[in-house]
Amino acid sequence: MKNLLVSGGAGFIGVNFIRYLLEESNFEGRVINVDKLTYAGNPESLSDIEANYSDRYVFVKADIVDKDRLSVIFDKYEIDGICHFAAESHVDRSIASPDEFIRTNIIGTYNLLELSRQRGGRIRLFHHISTDEVFGSLDKEEYFTEETSYKPNSPYSASKASSDHLVRSYYKTYDLPVTISNCSNNYGPFQFPEKLIPLMILNAIQDRALPVYGDGLNVRDWLYVRDHCTAIWTIMKKGRIGETYNIGGKSEMENTKVVEMICDYLDVIIGKRPNREKRRSLISFVTDRPGHDRRYAIDSNKITSQLGWMPLESFETGLLKTIKWYLANEQWVNSVQSGEYLNWIKQHYG
Repeated sequence: MKNLLVSGGAGFIGVNFIRYLLEESNFEGRVINVDKLTYAGNPESLSDIEANYSDRYVFVKADIVDKDRLSVIFDKYEIDGICHFAAESHVDRSIASPDEFIRTNIIGTYNLLELSRQRGGRIRLFHHISTDEVFGSLDKEEYFTEETSYKPNSPYSASKASSDHLVRSYYKTYDLPVTISNCSNNYGPFQFPEKLIPLMILNAIQDRALPVYGDGLNVRDWLYVRDHCTAIWTIMKKGRIGETYNIGGKSEMENTKVVEMICDYLDVIIGKRPNREKRRSLISFVTDRPGHDRRYAIDSNKITSQLGWMPLESFETGLLKTIKWYLANEQWVNSVQSGEYLNWIKQHYG
């Protein structure tokens, strides 16, 4: 691939993937980052990449729902590969307002697929990033595999399940070269502070309440974002066309335990609260959200045995790196929390 379109490249995982691709991987082509720039898309996170790789990185502000605009981008930049991150991804927001999730996650994915199909053999690979939430909830001893039936329980996971099926259908029906990956919960640098880990880190730093849904015993498998990026690139280089690969971090953890670990790390790194209480005292339990899946856990044996990928970070090492990143990047945090980056986007991209 010489001209790789990365959809949603200004979002959390997309930013980290583009950084990995240009700074660490063996990719020698050009990245065309196409992002709508919603509240969670921040091109400032790639400002140094834009400066240092001006000949290999292009940013285009566009909505993947706009098929005509996408068509121009495909032809102008001679796109021959797609890595598709662009998605509305917050479960709570999908419950409150599912419209955007249907538009972006389903119609947007269809547009990318159809434009790829229309270009015949030019597209060498369409890689689609999905989530373990499409599988629904697990009992204590089970694991999601690539053969697990889909049972989405929120508008978000249902829209992602729909997009997965569309991608697979374009391989079966039109012979479009696709791969799909379903990952567990990501965390790490540049994550917008609406998700559990960055929200709890920043609230704990600011001595604010740490709200945990229900009884706090919901279990997630946590995947450090750089490990996810290396897995994606491994699939794109070595994966079999038409195959799906699960990507997990081998780091199952109850939500309450995650928050307690954040509190304990911060008590050591920056000291206890002003009244010398431990930050665990900030934890409070709030009404559970509708359709809250009890447990997710990924079986990553396929990508490990067939492609040789393994996560490098344990949850402990990855969480500590994440906390230290947020402490060291106060300007970025203040920008996204205050909304200042939205003004920057308006000034630069209209």
